[in-house]
Amino acid sequence: MVDTDRIVGAAKDLGGRAQGAVGDAVGSDRDSLEGRYREAEGRTQRLYGQAKDTVRDVADDLGGYASDAYDRVSRNGGTYLRDGRERVQSQVGDNPFLALLIAGAVGYGLALLVNNARR
Repeated sequence: MVDTDRIVGAAKDLGGRAQGAVGDAVGSDRDSLEGRYREAEGRTQRLYGQAKDTVRDVADDLGGYASDAYDRVSRNGGTYLRDGRERVQSQVGDNPFLALLIAGAVGYGLALLVNNARR
């Protein structure tokens, strides 16, 4: 979907170029400057329309990605949780000291956060 700002901006840009060229050809500084102004205004409006289109497209894409992720988790959520639990159990079983060290570091970090939040 093309934004109307892109269309109107392109028309102003083209009209401004034509007016500026005519002003240059006949030696009219006023028409030349007005044409350059309309040209710049048209480019700005066209770029604004392009930016709105880009933001709209990105928002649509993100909505689609979020919907797909939700569908995947809804279908396979139990599988993901089970696989994650099995991997954690395997890692803890293979490296109990490292798991204890990580758990202690996380606990210490949380204690620091809670203590700083009280101040």
